[in-house]
Order: sequence, then structure tokens, then C-alpha cells
Amino acid sequence: MTDNAFSTLPIRKDLLENLEALGFSAMTPVQAKSLPPILAGRDVLAQAKTGSGKTAAFGVGLLSRLAAEEFAVQALVLCPTRELADQVGKELRRLARFTANVKVLTLCGGTPLGPQIGSLAHGAHVVVGTPGRIQDHLQKGSLTLDALRVLVLDEADRMLDMGFAPALDVIVAACPRERQTLLFSATYPKAIGAISARVQNDPVEVVVESQHDTAQIQQHFYEVPTTDAKLPALKALLSHFKPVSSVIFCNTRKDCQHLHQQLSAEGLSVTTLHGDLEQRDRDQVLVRFANRSVSLLVATDVAARGLDIKELDAVINYELPRDPEVYVHRIGRTGRAGEKGLALSLVQPSETHRVQRVQDYQQKPAHWSDLNKLEPDPAFRLIPEMVTLGLDSGRKNKLRPGDIVGALTGDAGIAGDQIGKIDVFDFQAYVAVARGSAKQALAGLESGKIKGRKVKVRRIT
Repeated sequence: MTDNAFSTLPIRKDLLENLEALGFSAMTPVQAKSLPPILAGRDVLAQAKTGSGKTAAFGVGLLSRLAAEEFAVQALVLCPTRELADQVGKELRRLARFTANVKVLTLCGGTPLGPQIGSLAHGAHVVVGTPGRIQDHLQKGSLTLDALRVLVLDEADRMLDMGFAPALDVIVAACPRERQTLLFSATYPKAIGAISARVQNDPVEVVVESQHDTAQIQQHFYEVPTTDAKLPALKALLSHFKPVSSVIFCNTRKDCQHLHQQLSAEGLSVTTLHGDLEQRDRDQVLVRFANRSVSLLVATDVAARGLDIKELDAVINYELPRDPEVYVHRIGRTGRAGEKGLALSLVQPSETHRVQRVQDYQQKPAHWSDLNKLEPDPAFRLIPEMVTLGLDSGRKNKLRPGDIVGALTGDAGIAGDQIGKIDVFDFQAYVAVARGSAKQALAGLESGKIKGRKVKVRRIT
């Protein structure tokens, strides 16, 4: 047994058995540092990045404090975006698999209030949600927090960035004064200290990997003389490095939309993530990018928060952020799980001071490269390997990923290795299929049945 084994902590047997079954062999640094005080009932203020294992840290903590026989909301987890709330909700359900009768409910905006009110009426032990929607339910009286034991603010820095401070105040005021409050943040602006002072009681401070490990990431800075020179430079970078999947960061929503229009006009496979999207459209954007049905995602920092894309080949800073910590957070989305990553930044002469800040923050010199030495491949085309099919059926219709695989490999006659990522939401599902098999898969699903009934299927573009 190692010193960082979960079994060294006072965790219930059912939770330990589940952690072992899920492959949690040893604690990550954030878990090792934060779980002992969390299990002891202390408030914790932790600085830890996405992907550090923080969800399991507060998840094991809050599940340890639940009284399953008491059917009331005992834990509330607040997240800045629906995507992160969905991820956290799924992870908490996984962690609670072996714990009898624990119900986890996710409440986010972008979906009707009515079904959520109905779900709350049936009761829940744990609620995960976005501040705006949780505030809505509190004001309608459909959610009460009188029995709350644990409050978690996940990615609190982005909640403040997105203007949720007033909603947080309303929610905290509705919580019992005697509670445990866990606050997790990837960055530590002054506002985090201020909110901690308001909502926490003598918190234990935990700092883990405040910087992303950039050792696996090649970082290149390219000087461009003018704004107009950026688009040709971006196309040259894509043609030279040939990344299959890239996130391109802009600093404002308007700039994102403009760049998306320019890249679309060039015939590139691109989508964008911004605050004006309806929730269903936002889900589709993230699904298509994550399953490699689209090659480029143009996004702002706030829109991309909670974005957890495996095998991201490159991060491109079309516009450098003013804050070097944001720069490091951006590029930390590539080069994960021991893979090599690529970070490319376009810099106008007036922005060189931002590169100096990055150098100071990382404590190493920036690597400047010459655009004129790139070797663009004139034959290179950004053609995604996958195509997304959308199904008008989902979790509420008892649809599971295995049902979709069965329909594709059965009636549709698609080989299993032609099927990619599957995402099932409440009333929709999406499946990635290899481009060469997309027509056959669509025809097979349209003419066949899933779980004995017809399901509408369409190609998502």
C-alpha cells in the first residue's frame, strides 16, 4: 500500500470499493492534499486546474457526508457552464455507483424549468448546476437548501468572470450557516480571496500545479506586422503543422465570430463557441469538435472553460491574452496525458510586452519563430475524419450508447472500428462515424429501429 492510496483515508467501504473498480489506484496531488481536510469537515480553498482530479476530491468528500436515508438536498455543486456541470454530474454518479439510493440531479439553464421542477419534487441528495438556474429554482421555491451540508464552488474564478457574483450571493444566503464550503479555482485573482472570506470559515488553503506542465508543449511565437496579416499567417501555420484538431483563441466574442466567418469562407472545417448560442447548438458544437467531426474551434476563454478535449493537437493564440496565467491555462489544453502538444501564438509589435509577461511567468525565454521559414503544403486540406449523426432520442427515452452501437453494427452493417465517440443527452444523442461510412450509417439508422422503435436521424453540419 502506498502513502497516497485512497485506503489510507477514513473513507467508507462502498466508496473505496468503487474507487478501486473505477481504476483510481492512487490519489493525484490535489486529492492527496485536499481530501484529508475535506473528510475532517474543514472548509478548503484549492487552486487546481481542470484535469487535476479535483472533481473526485470534492466528490468523495461530499458523498462521505451524505445520509442516504434523508431524502433532501445535502450537497450543492455550482459550476460556471452547463458543460462542466454535466461532466461533474456524470462523475459524481460514477463515484456513487456502489452507494445505495443516492440521487444526483443536474440543473442548468438552456432547458425548460418544468421537467426540472418535477425532478426536484421527487427529491435528490446532490444537486449540480449553474448559478443562474439554481437561483431561479430558489426564487420559485422548487429548491430548498435547509438540509445542505456541503457547498462546492467549482471553477469559481470563471463564475466571477461570467458575472455570477450576484447569483452566488443569493445562493449562499439560502444555505445554512453551519455547512462545509469547498472552493476550487484554476487561477487566484483577488476576487477569489474576497469571495472566500465571505463564504468560508477558516479554510485550509491547497495549491497544486498552479501552472500547467508545459514541458511536453512546443511553444512558438510569430510576429505579424498588422491585424490584416493574421489570417494568412494562420492559414500558413495550419498548412505547415497540419494539426487534426485545434482550438483557436480570440479575446472577444465579436472577434471569434469574425474569424469564424473568414475561415468558413476559405472552405475550412470550423465552428465557434460563443455566448449567443442556444444550449442545443452549443452542445452540438462541443460534441462535433470533441468527436473530430470538425477540425477547428474558435473560442473565447470564458466560452471554452470546462472544455476537456482529449488528443488536442494544437492551441493557437490568434490574439494573445493580457494575463500570462490565462496564456498558460490555454496552452495546457494540448500536450496532455504524456502526449506532445503544440502552442502557436501570433503577436503584433504592440503586443510584445505580453510575451515578456509570459516569459517572466514561465521563467524561461519565449521561442520566436519566423513565418517566412514555414513550409506550407499546397495540397493540405482540413477534412475531418469523422461525421456526426444526431438522433432525436436520449437518456429520458432509456437510450444508451450500447443501443446505438448495436443498431449501427447490426441493421446498418457498420464495422465497430468505424464508430467513434457517442454522447447521450436527455432528449438527443450524437454518434461519430468514419466519414467513409457516414452515408451507409445514416441510411441504416433511418430504415432500421433502435430498441424496437423508429428514431429520427440526421447528419449534423
